[in-house]
Amino acid sequence: MLPSSQFEIALTVSLYTEWQSVLTRPEHLPPGASAEAAIGFLRYLASIAHLQDVHFLWRPFLRDPDDDMVLECAVASSSRYIVTHNVKDFKRCAELNVQAVTPAEFLTFLRRPT
Repeated sequence: MLPSSQFEIALTVSLYTEWQSVLTRPEHLPPGASAEAAIGFLRYLASIAHLQDVHFLWRPFLRDPDDDMVLECAVASSSRYIVTHNVKDFKRCAELNVQAVTPAEFLTFLRRPT
């Protein structure tokens, strides 16, 4: 599925470092997985992602500054979607023409005939 011709992952340096911090926490690792494996996966994602510069900060816009960082990347890259399990915290992003969707919803969009 990755990389895909149907979508592109947008990533900023600050978002990468946040993901690295979160994904290597023991409570976020699947059973038997190591922090090194998580970093390897993240490096793979970074290798296929579009590195996006952010020249305008929208902060504070959402309640969580880490969510603002995701929104800034989406706006700067002209992304239509933010894919997250945390949709409720991204409700205001619609004001900036970005829609927060769950991974399941995003997969449904991808499977629709064009």
